[in-house]
Amino acid sequence: MKDVWYQTQGTCSSLIHVVLNDDDVIHDVQFVGGCHGNLQGVSALVKGQKAQDVIARIKGIKCGNKPTSCPDQLSIALAKAIESAR
Repeated sequence: MKDVWYQTQGTCSSLIHVVLNDDDVIHDVQFVGGCHGNLQGVSALVKGQKAQDVIARIKGIKCGNKPTSCPDQLSIALAKAIESAR
């Protein structure tokens, strides 16, 4: 398992905890802070998905006028989790 805590930048959530299995499939995602219901939904939707597929879908999503969003920050956390085993 790959286990990463990622401190977000520019979002309401402050921290993302990502756990991937050895095949880079998302086992668990937890956000600290942010819009609780929305982020629970995002977490539930990505569990069981290949991290690379999720990154391709959510990277670059913006929140209002902000240059990033919680999903965009999740894409960074997932990339770091993939890199952690290399």
